[in-house]
Amino acid sequence: MFRGSMVAIVTPFDKQGKFDEETYRQLIEFQIANGTDVIVPCGTTGESATLDFDEHERVIQVCIEQVNKRVPVLAGTGANNTEEAIELSLEAKAMGADGLLLVCPYYNKPSQEGIYQHYKKLAETVALPQVLYNVPGRTGVNMTADTTARLAEIPNIVAIKEASGDMTQIGQILAKAGDKIEMISGDDFLTYPMMAIGATGVISVSANAIPAQVKKMVTATQQGDHATARKLHLDLLDFHNAMFIESNPVPVKTTLALMGKLQLNVRLPLVEMQPANLEKLKGILQRYQLI
Repeated sequence: MFRGSMVAIVTPFDKQGKFDEETYRQLIEFQIANGTDVIVPCGTTGESATLDFDEHERVIQVCIEQVNKRVPVLAGTGANNTEEAIELSLEAKAMGADGLLLVCPYYNKPSQEGIYQHYKKLAETVALPQVLYNVPGRTGVNMTADTTARLAEIPNIVAIKEASGDMTQIGQILAKAGDKIEMISGDDFLTYPMMAIGATGVISVSANAIPAQVKKMVTATQQGDHATARKLHLDLLDFHNAMFIESNPVPVKTTLALMGKLQLNVRLPLVEMQPANLEKLKGILQRYQLI
């Protein structure tokens, strides 16, 4: 269900810093028109950390309404408080989400057993397909291959979004549990290498701005056209890296603003790009003929 080119969609804000629903709907249409396979609202790229509960639920609701069952909606409902994650997840299920993206608990730095029990309780409480999300660079804790393999035994845990950047760990998960859990890339610059060893797609930051290009590379890999996929992967590397010149989603939101697709606004403690980095980003976007 959650395969191919998937977008971790940004959450646009208006001049007053409020959720800009109309722009959000337009961004969703842009994604669907360019072949994106799954829409993922309220991930890290959607600034979930600065959305209050009501906003979080509204963003998911608008996404589900606008998508209107044309593609699956994988709702980001993770939290570092298990009960909060359950509450958000139950609301997403009631609204019609197709599945849940659940970030590994951040800041608390739980043990591997704590991580296991967190996800186990979510899986037992919320009857939806669930995608684990390992991103130690943001959470402060790495979910090991052994823990992932253990969680893969739970029937409604169907995939893991791996953003550890550790290809050895990714390979270990596939070797231990690749028949029970699907692997999804959480890093655009590793999507092709990960798919080459068994990943089934990407939850992409870059696809916010270049959905057709990301889709083309993923499709080529799925079809076994590795010469085309490898070329596209290498061609897009500079763009992928540019999306992390500063903390995500500042560069990708800046890109979308320069493309005329939203009004640039991020919530504190994120701020707009520093001038030198902005000029560097503009140069890269000009090279890719996006501005």
